[in-house]
Amino acid sequence: MTSTITSTVDQTATRSSRSAAVAAAAHRIRHHILDMGEVQGQGYVGQGLGAADILATAYADLLRLRPSDPHWEGRDRFLLSTGHYAIGLYAALAEAGVVPVEELETYGSDDSRLPMSGMASYTPGMEISGGSLGHGLGVAVGMALGLRLQGNDARVVNFLSDGELDEGSTWEAAMGAHHHRLGNLLAFVDMNALQADGPTAGVLSIEPAHEKWASFGWFTQRVDGNDVDALLTAVDRATAVSAADGTPAVILCDTLVGRGVPLLEQREKAHFMKIDEHEWQLCRDQLTAGLDGTDQA
Repeated sequence: MTSTITSTVDQTATRSSRSAAVAAAAHRIRHHILDMGEVQGQGYVGQGLGAADILATAYADLLRLRPSDPHWEGRDRFLLSTGHYAIGLYAALAEAGVVPVEELETYGSDDSRLPMSGMASYTPGMEISGGSLGHGLGVAVGMALGLRLQGNDARVVNFLSDGELDEGSTWEAAMGAHHHRLGNLLAFVDMNALQADGPTAGVLSIEPAHEKWASFGWFTQRVDGNDVDALLTAVDRATAVSAADGTPAVILCDTLVGRGVPLLEQREKAHFMKIDEHEWQLCRDQLTAGLDGTDQA
């Protein structure tokens, strides 16, 4: 029998053990991201680092998966609407055993299964081809409704960026999810406050985001997206509420681009980073120092 990976099966796991497992996975995900970024010397490294705790929460604690069978019908679906965050998702898929860790070194290379922007036809575990923002939640709504009609109790988890809240299609999908009572749908929104054209607040303000989601009928929480304990608490609350009354749930996650690597946290042009050859090992050293609690300067 093919094994099923799901941390939720172990109901005896304590919060502290869950937090420790997710934090350790997030740290490894960040290391994988730096390793992949060095292959190209540039990329969406900052977004991946910032979202690592969210991805680790999903792949080390939340999702029901069979790593050897990415198309298993009973799997939970994780939809990366923001295709340029693929570097982070590849790292999480490697942590989950869906993609071999050794394959990460092919990131962005010709004929690689790991292109710089996510492509479902290339990568095991990549449910949709993200890219043009604002499409992911609509796909997630259709998928969640379809699973329910099939009698499949799998959950759909959609990862969005705050920039996607500028898109009308996102709000149409949010309205549809509430109308159809899609309690099997959970959305994470990376509120990193940065878009390609500049700070989100300057491109098109999305605040008050919490009130907007709540007004569309979603169970809404806003947390520090780089705090594993806060993320686990939010996921547990969302799961309970959605199961009780069929309400779709969203977790707005305030994150820091480049989180865990002070050198990159301070970069002014952080949407698409070019990192000098001599800086990669410094980034790794800072990441390791942060885990050890030592000086990162």
